[in-house]
Amino acid sequence: MSNYRVLLYYKYVTIDNPEQFRIDHLNLCNTLGLKGRILVSEEGINGTVSGTIDQTDQYMEAVKSDDRFDDLFFKMDPADGHAFKKMHVRYRPEIVSLQLGEEDLDPNQLTGQYLEPEEFKAALEDENTIVLDARNDYEYDLGHFRGAVRPDIRSFRELPEWIKENKETFMNKRVVTYCTGGVRCEKFSGWLLKEGFEDVAQLHGGIHNYGTHPKTQGELWDGKMYVFDERISVDINRVNKTVISKDWFDGTPSERYINCGNPRCNRQIITSEENEHKYLRGCTHECRISPENRYVKEHSLSKDEVAERLAQIGETLPETV
Repeated sequence: MSNYRVLLYYKYVTIDNPEQFRIDHLNLCNTLGLKGRILVSEEGINGTVSGTIDQTDQYMEAVKSDDRFDDLFFKMDPADGHAFKKMHVRYRPEIVSLQLGEEDLDPNQLTGQYLEPEEFKAALEDENTIVLDARNDYEYDLGHFRGAVRPDIRSFRELPEWIKENKETFMNKRVVTYCTGGVRCEKFSGWLLKEGFEDVAQLHGGIHNYGTHPKTQGELWDGKMYVFDERISVDINRVNKTVISKDWFDGTPSERYINCGNPRCNRQIITSEENEHKYLRGCTHECRISPENRYVKEHSLSKDEVAERLAQIGETLPETV
């Protein structure tokens, strides 16, 4: 049994002096020996940290000793070691970047109905309910709830505009949304209500809570769940696991995520280690021949070696490169 674990949590609550809170919280985490990424704002806190069971126990106790966080819900995952390389506590205007501007709202005042995992499972099986994934496209492609709608977005802040463009598809229907740990859905579901959607609900505690709940055990989830730490992905379905994601290059089943080698692109793609080498970690020909390609630099490939690799996949290296 692992001695490490990962904590995932958030809470929308007023923090009057977020900069001082950030400094104090970073000191707490460093003193305990935690690693992770925490965002602090006037509107609340959103974090993921890793540490030993003893370290994370002490952290939860310290956080809950503050009256503002005495009811904070920590989601926990066992881990083989730290899920992060460093400890960061940063200030952000929002704890999730939806960037609504004047349309911004307080989830404590307006948010969709909470559905517990077993209620959400019933919604998944209801043909009259639209289940909307509130995550980015690359998260969906690795794993998602069966039958869920895939938004064509690469970042969360693009979601409201995508909804407006497809509003007629969802309006006047029951809409149930979900995300990794729940924090994105808190504000997004409230925004849907503000936009005129009348019947809106959200998965309480997110995908993680659904996967660990004894009454659901992740059933009706296909693939893996993308996570924003060194693990990259975790299993959710403990009943009948399936692999649904496909290799970017040849379409074979794969669950291995990498970033495109071209830093100007940085697209996250699913591919095998073999194809990563074969295609120089570039998602397109343009990325493969980019002078900034990180794969080429990491492996100190000469121009002739790059040309040889490209020839093997039917591509050529322009003379100007």
